[in-house]
Amino acid sequence: MTDKLNWDELDFSYTEVPYRWRAYWKDGEWYKAGLETDPQLPIREAAPIVNYGQGVFEGNKAYGTKDGKIVLFRPDEFGERLNRGARRMAMPEVPVEEFVRACKEVIKANRDYVPPYGHNGAAMFIRPMLLGIGDHVQVSAAEEYLFTIYVTPVGPLYKGGLAPHNYIIDHEHDRVAADGTGNIKATANYASTLATAKRIQESGYDDVLYLDPATHTKVDEFSSANFFAIEKDTNKFVTPKSDTVLPSITKKSLLWLAEHRLGLDVEVGDIKVDEFDKYSEAGAMGNAAVISPAGSVTYKDNRHVFFSETEVGPVSQKLYKELTGIQFGELEAPEGWIVDVDED
Repeated sequence: MTDKLNWDELDFSYTEVPYRWRAYWKDGEWYKAGLETDPQLPIREAAPIVNYGQGVFEGNKAYGTKDGKIVLFRPDEFGERLNRGARRMAMPEVPVEEFVRACKEVIKANRDYVPPYGHNGAAMFIRPMLLGIGDHVQVSAAEEYLFTIYVTPVGPLYKGGLAPHNYIIDHEHDRVAADGTGNIKATANYASTLATAKRIQESGYDDVLYLDPATHTKVDEFSSANFFAIEKDTNKFVTPKSDTVLPSITKKSLLWLAEHRLGLDVEVGDIKVDEFDKYSEAGAMGNAAVISPAGSVTYKDNRHVFFSETEVGPVSQKLYKELTGIQFGELEAPEGWIVDVDED
């Protein structure tokens, strides 16, 4: 089937591959862990994931590097974040070393589907999921769980690669509740954004930016990515401080790169929605988006243009090049960031 894939034309969509990883939990322990070939999930109609949304998930990538290897980017960080979500949702944790091993095994089993180096940023998307399964009608934690990982080759989230995008702020709805589950990757967080996303995409915008649910005065995050901005004059890299924002591994990495590779000041703090004039650049950052610069952000009747609606700002360009260069083996990685799937 790989001969039917045009690596340069991949978009961010699902392609079925031969193998996925699964492990099952019951009576206090994980069992039957390994590769499976059936893409259908063994979930009962009374499963808590179906009835009550008891589930968390992750999103990482495997990369074909310049020297012909296949690598994972900071997989331990993704495993630890999955477990933070598991604790919040009363689910059993997946040991991080097992999480990383499972990611390696499923990638190796589907290695023919990993896009090779040099094809418009194409990579193998990795979707781990931890789901409450089994028959359980009561509104309470499940007694059985499924940990599963599927993978699929993808291109960039937005066609055209690194280019400015137009965003709009939803000032009528919140992405999550204050003190809710915004800081974990829970399934329901994303379902609540779908109606707004469908409406705004039909209006020509690329994504929705949400404000903090407590005061609606500060930037929180996009429907599926974190927000960043670059201060004018100082070039300080700023990202929102919020308990309802998902702690992105991409954000964590870019904060480090901005400070240690580009020599910029960095700050996790408040970004007021009425103070966009303070910033020369802004955009989205995440595993799928990498960096997606904001050409403009529209709030009510005000359309604010950052660096340009047609060109990418210099700091965004440098950060994008630094991060993707590490992921694709073009630049030296900080210790522990890159894991070769073929190494024990």
